[in-house]
Amino acid sequence: MTTILAFHAHPDDEVLLTGGTLARLAAEGHRVVVAVACDGIMGDATGPDGTLRLDELRASAALLGVARVVHLGYADSGHGPLLFADPPDRVRFARADVDEAASKLAELLSEERADVLLSYDAQGGYGHRDHVRVHEVGTRAARLTGTRVLEATLPREPIDRVFRTLRLLRVPVRYDPEVMRTAFTPGASITHRINVRPYAHQKRAALAAHRSQVAEGKGRSSALFRLLIRLPVPIFGLLLGREWFAETGAAPGPRRSGDLLGSR
Repeated sequence: MTTILAFHAHPDDEVLLTGGTLARLAAEGHRVVVAVACDGIMGDATGPDGTLRLDELRASAALLGVARVVHLGYADSGHGPLLFADPPDRVRFARADVDEAASKLAELLSEERADVLLSYDAQGGYGHRDHVRVHEVGTRAARLTGTRVLEATLPREPIDRVFRTLRLLRVPVRYDPEVMRTAFTPGASITHRINVRPYAHQKRAALAAHRSQVAEGKGRSSALFRLLIRLPVPIFGLLLGREWFAETGAAPGPRRSGDLLGSR
């Protein structure tokens, strides 16, 4: 049995980037642990909603077969030009001391005797400050422990094509198309492409477990999530049935392993 620790920025990221892979690994008999940097709450983490997003994360993780969920203790930093002041009870992750956060993650890696750390690429995917910090902290923690790292990502080129097309059609989008040109990871650097279609039902159910973001959210992402969870499982699997990883230190080339734990 191998132990895999998936390090994510916020509740619901575990589904979107790695949900099918986590379900697959758990079904194959491996121990899967999720560590999340932020609790999904922008303000004070008090009152009846203070643990709402973490409770949803635990429900999602249970559906995926995850054995343990750990919150590193940070608050969300938000996405946009303004970085709000820290809430009185904790630090926003973007302001966290990298060495301190890496020490927390390294301690967890050592405690779990993790064989593999799933983290994010250097761009933090689409540039969210908390996602970039996940890459920085994950890289530092892996160096401290000697843990193998695979970075959850998407192939850059099709993302760029989609955004350029939307721009030509003058369709309003949330993210700057120029930023998306360098988002995620070039296809040539992706080392693992994982087929997770057999776990589409679990992935869809895990996404639905994040009710505050899916059923009750008011943003564009929430509208998209609602559409996704209403899709029949085979269609959901066609759209979200592949997950991609780039292994740190792996030589570039055409290798596209379908086995996340296969040879380096």
